[in-house]
Amino acid sequence: MRPTFSTPILFAASALAAYSVVDDYSPNNFASKFDFFTGSDPTNGYVNYVDYNTASSHGLYSVSNNQVYMGVDHNNTASGRGRDSVRISSKNSYQHGLIVLDLAHMPASACGTWPAFWLLSTSATWPNGGEVDIIEGVNTQNYNTMAVHTNAGCSISSNGSMTGKIVTDNCDVSAPGQATNQGCAIKTGNTNSYGDGFNAVGGGAYATEWTSSGISIWFFPRSAIPADLASGTPNPSAWGLPMARFAGACDWDEKVVNQQIVFDITFCGYWAGNAFSTDATCSLKASTCQAFVQSNPSAFAESFWSINSLKVYQNNGPAQPSTTSISSTPTSTFSSTTIATTTTSIPASTMTASTSTATTLLTSSTSVTLPGTTSIATTSSTYIIQTTTTSIVTTTVSTSSPPATIPATTAPTQPPSSTSILTSYPNTFSTVTVSNSWSAWSSQPPDDTNTGNWSPGGSWGPGSRGRPPRRRRDMS
Repeated sequence: MRPTFSTPILFAASALAAYSVVDDYSPNNFASKFDFFTGSDPTNGYVNYVDYNTASSHGLYSVSNNQVYMGVDHNNTASGRGRDSVRISSKNSYQHGLIVLDLAHMPASACGTWPAFWLLSTSATWPNGGEVDIIEGVNTQNYNTMAVHTNAGCSISSNGSMTGKIVTDNCDVSAPGQATNQGCAIKTGNTNSYGDGFNAVGGGAYATEWTSSGISIWFFPRSAIPADLASGTPNPSAWGLPMARFAGACDWDEKVVNQQIVFDITFCGYWAGNAFSTDATCSLKASTCQAFVQSNPSAFAESFWSINSLKVYQNNGPAQPSTTSISSTPTSTFSSTTIATTTTSIPASTMTASTSTATTLLTSSTSVTLPGTTSIATTSSTYIIQTTTTSIVTTTVSTSSPPATIPATTAPTQPPSSTSILTSYPNTFSTVTVSNSWSAWSSQPPDDTNTGNWSPGGSWGPGSRGRPPRRRRDMS
């Protein structure tokens, strides 16, 4: 919210905030940020998902040369529930942001396989809450298929906004005229985007941007990864058309919520199993998908993920200062600079209400109180917030020097009192974000308070975790 003043105020437009990392799934802490799923496969696959200890001791999970390896058993005849494999789900869930995955290798285009890198809602039973498939394919497929699965009331259109081709446009898993659980799907003709073709070019990076207006997925082969992405300062606006763009008649903030990150490699099941007999190569290898997967372990030596990095970015980086011009009299005009815009992320489990205060800063001796902080200590033209709680994640703001001459009578002696900005929070969100701006100027001090706004739809932080709902569809 902008403050109310008794004098005219002109705000200059500020630069857009930049993406900043909120979760870095580095190889050394990768396993600790995920849960290893050990239940029966929700997609009816011929697979035995194992825990971390089993995966580590049997060579299905390891970290070497700063890369994460996740694969399947390729030494033994399968039995019981099926071939040993790994399925992991991130402990954190997210609402909006940019997810960047750099892979040196993905599971090969092998008969019977169904690997996927995808997002799944933790807040509702599937398909409520949505699912986003970023990398997915089956059997000898040599191109990537991307999809979104929701309940009724969500569809997409192209309008030349992507390089991929829409296969189905209704994201509803029960949409008439589409295969059950298919959702809205987009495929690419780029044979370097998946499986054997991806591995042949040394891998590459997938970047998925999710906003209130839709979901975009870019793929960059190793030799064409943008410099800004490689340097950790991603700028999607400079990347050109995405491979897939999910946008159209859909309320994305309602249909896709609280998504966790999932990797898995399953076998057969509803998609790979049903498509096995129609695959020209696979159908000649065995009578059924399960028979082939059970008895041919060596066929899956290349069925593994090799992860260079996985990072989640949030679009709430520090904004560039904006200029304020205030005229107190027809002959007296001063200029000053917005100190900063701070972002406060507060876990919903610890927050039931919040207060926010703000005041004008005219001299280096002026102090101001912010939520969860002591007074600001000033050094020259830099203001440092000393936090007293763990709620405030942005702790430093700065301002330019005030005008050289300021009438002493205009300087405020104390900040205005706190004002309650919310008495309760929407408990459907896992985090709450509060943004406020504080400005310095050289006119008569205001008597009001600049209060913040709850922005749950734009929050991006840890959420609750639950058992993954059933994930079924036939993309054939």
